[in-house]
Amino acid sequence: MEEYRDMLEGLAKGWNTWNVRSVLSHVLMPEGFALNICLKEYTAGRYLKETLIGRYQPPVDPNLLYRGGELVEEVTPLAHAYDGSFTELKLCWRAMEINVQTATVKDELVVLVTPIRNQRYPATLVIESGILWNRAGSIAAEGEVITARLPQREVKVFTTKAWTPDPYVACQTPYASLRLDEEIGISTGRKMSVQEITSVIARKKQEHNDRKDKYGDLREVYDAMQSCLAWATLYEPKKDRVLTTINRTWDIDRNFGGYLAAQDLFYHAYLASLDNKDLAYANIIGMIKEKTTEGFVPFAATGIGFCTMYMSAPPLGSTMIRDFYHRFGDAWLLEEVFADLLDWNRWRAKKRMIAEGLLAWGSNPIQVVYDHYFELNGVNDKFSADRESGIDNSTMWDDVVFNKEKGMMELADVGHSSLYIADCDALTEIALVLGKGAEAAELRARSESCAKSLRTLWDEKTGIFLNRHTDTGKASYRISPSNFYPMLAGVATKKQAERMVNDHFYNPEEFWGEWILPSSPRNDPGYKDQYYWRGRIWAPMNFHTYLGLRRYGMKKAQQDLAEKSKNLLLKEWREKRHVHENYNAELGIGCDDKTESEKLYTWSGLLGLISLMEAGYMEDTEHGPESAGRRAPGPRAAGPQGHF
Repeated sequence: MEEYRDMLEGLAKGWNTWNVRSVLSHVLMPEGFALNICLKEYTAGRYLKETLIGRYQPPVDPNLLYRGGELVEEVTPLAHAYDGSFTELKLCWRAMEINVQTATVKDELVVLVTPIRNQRYPATLVIESGILWNRAGSIAAEGEVITARLPQREVKVFTTKAWTPDPYVACQTPYASLRLDEEIGISTGRKMSVQEITSVIARKKQEHNDRKDKYGDLREVYDAMQSCLAWATLYEPKKDRVLTTINRTWDIDRNFGGYLAAQDLFYHAYLASLDNKDLAYANIIGMIKEKTTEGFVPFAATGIGFCTMYMSAPPLGSTMIRDFYHRFGDAWLLEEVFADLLDWNRWRAKKRMIAEGLLAWGSNPIQVVYDHYFELNGVNDKFSADRESGIDNSTMWDDVVFNKEKGMMELADVGHSSLYIADCDALTEIALVLGKGAEAAELRARSESCAKSLRTLWDEKTGIFLNRHTDTGKASYRISPSNFYPMLAGVATKKQAERMVNDHFYNPEEFWGEWILPSSPRNDPGYKDQYYWRGRIWAPMNFHTYLGLRRYGMKKAQQDLAEKSKNLLLKEWREKRHVHENYNAELGIGCDDKTESEKLYTWSGLLGLISLMEAGYMEDTEHGPESAGRRAPGPRAAGPQGHF
């Protein structure tokens, strides 16, 4: 739609870290003119051309799923405004340490590079120039000025220090090379002094800090959450859009061809919606538009063209879209995505309904196209069915059978069924807003049928909803926080919700403790592994559980979860500026697993968003129709209700 295209054009403008390959590549959009800040050292003649956060030495086999080795460079992300108006990071590499600050004023960029620690023979700072993505233009080094001649403008790049010629720099475009033995400034538009550049940066830094101050006592929480998103937001040229990727190192090191759009984009959208509506819309629409010809949104799509044609993403989009409509009132957003979301909902009913009204995670056979690792390993098998859940190696799947003919695990899953019911309810409301009565009736009927079936999974003896083995008919007693999700769907009775909270949420042998919520209960044999989804803490599980508690008015539990999630987020953020992919449930840290817990992982900002929601920073703005009954709390009433 025109609104969507205008929004993307408005986002992809000006200087920012748009280039996925380096956080020190500043790109002017829409022209694609780039200045890459690089380092050359002389102890071994190494050249740091591209800088990433949390990059490790690649494995011997580039197709390996998980990485190993030591850090190549260590980046501490200090600040990043969404619009690129201010950024700051600290870089440590080969016994060197530098601080890099940037600021923008209109369409001009200034950079200040400050050496903190150097080698005996000072390194060379290299400012590479380039025009990315085959955009039009030319670049030349003219004296000690780099000049870019672009279709709509000319950009000149100046430095505060005389160039130190080095013809052996591994660069194939015009560049400036300067001995890094003092503070160096870079400016576009006109030549500026270090003092002038410092003044501009100080002003823009203050403006960025002022935005954080809006959140009062939760200033640090907002800082961690927003920084994650901003450092991971990039321009994706293949589809001419802006999106917030999972993690730049995944895009580059795991051979995804430039970007990885995955289920995480739904969470990125919700995080950004706090104060950046356009970025929120760009992420959620971008992910929904990855819909396959089969009618489902894939778990992941990549720059090389490969997507997970064999497995989908968890059903998160509709509930978030409905919430955005409540808060922002943009009917065009509903019109843009409704048909895609409806196709996806119908596909799930056909392909993931393991029993009447109950859903399982699955993986279907595909035709191999790329010989990519993810096409060749575990397709139409339990390996990828586990991953479709988003909780890859959960202890819940340990003793589950995969049915290749059905393309599903033989397990009616409480979490999957709950999320699907919420999806049906949200789509019902959207259909009503758009005047699509027949589709609303279809979705309402499907929701009620699934809710009726989900109620049969309540186990009175244990006091929680249990997954059921569909090959044997027996209940599974391997649980996780996803067993709380019937509260998110509004299916539990008030009494059932209270019992789940009292008997399980607050049970120190299961989910309660200093650090919560572990992905496997503490009394599960797999908890001690503290490996990935076997016992470690993951932000999405806390987030969905919080939404369920909030729906049922479990005030103390939701406050406790908000406080403990905040504490977990801030522990390593304060110490190291890390926001980890997952956390050790015993230690409350992520650094204990250096290769399977990324240091700056976007969705973990959800740990902070819970606190911001609890403090009232994301209340509805009453745009949605009151007749939808969306604000009804607690157990389900007739018709759609509740909000994401």
